Amino acid sequence: MADFSINDSTNSSSPRPNYAEIVVVRHGETAWNAISKIQGQLDVELNETGRQQAAAVADRLSKEPKLSVIYSSDLERAFETAQIIASKCGGVEVIKDADLRERHLGDLQGLVYSELPKTTPKAYKAFVSKNEDMEIPGGGESLVQLYDRSTSALLRIGTKHIGERVAVVTHGGFIRSLYKRACPDGGFAGKVLNTSVSVFHLDVEDKWSLKMWGDVSHLSQTGFLQSGFGGDKTSG
Repeated sequence: MADFSINDSTNSSSPRPNYAEIVVVRHGETAWNAISKIQGQLDVELNETGRQQAAAVADRLSKEPKLSVIYSSDLERAFETAQIIASKCGGVEVIKDADLRERHLGDLQGLVYSELPKTTPKAYKAFVSKNEDMEIPGGGESLVQLYDRSTSALLRIGTKHIGERVAVVTHGGFIRSLYKRACPDGGFAGKVLNTSVSVFHLDVEDKWSLKMWGDVSHLSQTGFLQSGFGGDKTSG
């Protein structure tokens, strides 16, 4: 569990004009998350647990400072989460952005995690390699490629919305790359749970700061805090 926080406060103040406040949310749970099945960029919808999680984070965000817009991965599990948030937050616009997709995991996609070493040993070896330039067979991205795509996408959004508060609904592997950019010396990021909330500030000089990391306090009345597969090295 990503039980690590830069700032324990769950209340965000209104952003100053010289930075964008970006609320990054991981999508709700899917049936594949629940059985430890690798999603990557395959399109899997939320399960009922995921919809309940999305409703909980939507309720939370509706009570915080107003969002100008929501950007979402175009994969269904993220887009449905974003739509649930938007509905609760006064019908704010949701913009699909393919750059916000999860890491492409090549030949591993669609397989149960525990079976990877046996069924796709070459792809699994690339997946667990400490070489961050290693691409996964079958069209999969390296960690460096994911990092470049993730950080470029957030920078593009932040630059466009200086002085505003916006939300980005995306995926666990993507979010972990953002942590590495904001906290290069921050150590292990831990797991990014389903519908966890992280808050980044991006200023006009491309300086990143992390104000909240992996917060799931909105799920305190549910039984789903530990249930989410992915969001760490397994991605998803």
